Amino acid sequence: MKTKDEIQDECFKELVNHHRCSAALSMGTGKTLLGLKHMKHFHKEGNRYLVVAPKNSIFQSWKDDAVKFGMEELVPCITFTTYLSLTKHDWTRYNALYLDECHSLKEHMSLWLSQFGGRILGLTGTPPRSKFTEKGKMMDMFCPVVYRYSTDQAVEDNILNDYQIYIHLLPLNPNKTMLVKTKTGKSWTTSEQDSYYYYTRKIDQTFDQKTLQFLRIQRMRQMMNFETKELYAKKLFDSIDTKCLLFANTQDQADKLCKHSYHSMNPNSEENLEEFKSGKINKLSAVLQLSEGINIPNLKSCIILHSYSSNTKTAQRLGRALRLNPNDKSEVHILVYKNTIDEEWTKQALKEFDDSKIIWQNKSL
Repeated sequence: MKTKDEIQDECFKELVNHHRCSAALSMGTGKTLLGLKHMKHFHKEGNRYLVVAPKNSIFQSWKDDAVKFGMEELVPCITFTTYLSLTKHDWTRYNALYLDECHSLKEHMSLWLSQFGGRILGLTGTPPRSKFTEKGKMMDMFCPVVYRYSTDQAVEDNILNDYQIYIHLLPLNPNKTMLVKTKTGKSWTTSEQDSYYYYTRKIDQTFDQKTLQFLRIQRMRQMMNFETKELYAKKLFDSIDTKCLLFANTQDQADKLCKHSYHSMNPNSEENLEEFKSGKINKLSAVLQLSEGINIPNLKSCIILHSYSSNTKTAQRLGRALRLNPNDKSEVHILVYKNTIDEEWTKQALKEFDDSKIIWQNKSL
């Protein structure tokens, strides 16, 4: 069994041996602290550092940890930016680049990264499984993983709390309850079942890659708006009496399923989040913004309405419920449409998790 400090030391010793690399570490092991230690190790007067993250809210943890661990002198040397703005920066101004959640790299950043000559350190809890995806290729090229420590290893070492994942298998509604409208003004009713199988047949009959991609996206969007998961999620959400975070598909859905929501269009988002973290409220809905970079104390339960936007997103959402005392146990509920591609997406998303902690259950409304 390893302690958090032992993992930190082991990982740090490996990272400083490489000019460009990354660490794939479970949440709760101190990725930000490792980044700061790495920065401190190579720091010289006049050095400048660029820290990149998916969203601005993550930057505060770098500043807080720098002060907490006695490295506050580094903060004035750091420029913070998001991945969206990375290529707007002058790469000649920085001695090292720190990629927080480095699985967020995109192919269009290749030229900028190729021109940059300084050290690159990537930090992620959800590395791409394949080197042949866009994210996998980018990480392999600019910050290959040299140290790994998984979520289940952290649970075994009592760094993270134990967990149980419940898969709720729901049938598609066969009743014609969905109103479909076209741009020309035509309208008709269809069912979730008919809509799903319509797109699935089209996908099976299509060989053109662009058309295939379009149809798969359309099918996914249709499934995200099916009412069955909404109705079931509402009942499940109301039945849970511990602190519970619900990940919805859309902002409208988040607002519909919970009185308090967190998303970019809700002006009360930050207030809701603070009340949720402090325990003043014990139910909150969100979309993607809380998937990574924010810790919520005493979060006992999560509900995930879909796991098909991205495998890494599912793992990140699960990670919100792994910050309890190591002696506690959290519950994660994932809603899945039975006998659909949704089952395959979920299996892929949970591939790195312990099968003994995953229970599949047939459900009905």
